[in-house]
Amino acid sequence: MSGTRREVPNDPGRRDRILDAALDVVGDVGVHRTTHRRIAARAQVPLGSVTYYFDGMDDLLAQAFARLADTMSVQYHRALADAATPAEAEAAVVELVCGPAYATAREVTLLFEMYAYANHHPAVAATMRAWLLRSRASLGMHFAEPVCRALDALIEGWPMHRASDDEPLDRGLVAATVHAVVTGLGGAGGAAPTGSAR
Repeated sequence: MSGTRREVPNDPGRRDRILDAALDVVGDVGVHRTTHRRIAARAQVPLGSVTYYFDGMDDLLAQAFARLADTMSVQYHRALADAATPAEAEAAVVELVCGPAYATAREVTLLFEMYAYANHHPAVAATMRAWLLRSRASLGMHFAEPVCRALDALIEGWPMHRASDDEPLDRGLVAATVHAVVTGLGGAGGAAPTGSAR
């Protein structure tokens, strides 16, 4: 019989909603206090749904952190892909460090949690390694490989320092640092032409 409940997904967005809820809970209370019950309440789904879609809490958190990495990688790539000149590429890096779109306060908190969790979870460690390579590939549209490594460390690390600093981030200092890295290391390994990987 057509049109039965078995043939029609009851809630096709439920799995993604659970993943987003898991990240929200981790951001609020940390991995160590994240439970199936808290995630179900945040996602507004029955508790059984959380265990139906995922093979335990480790699997759920691994997929949630992979979702975080995918989302942030898209933002990272988009910011750099839009740059058309070397100066715009440097400005894009500064915006990734200082701007509101990438590494928001919530995301920085989640990154702390993900990095700590990855020390004890191989799947999340693999997610982090893949994310690192995607970040460097995005930077590689404009910069030589040594520059990519140094800039990626700035982009990922500086917002974390900012999270615990009482002083507002000095955009001028960030811009000067980015420029110093680009000019100081740009000759090492050969600079990639701007837009070469589009």
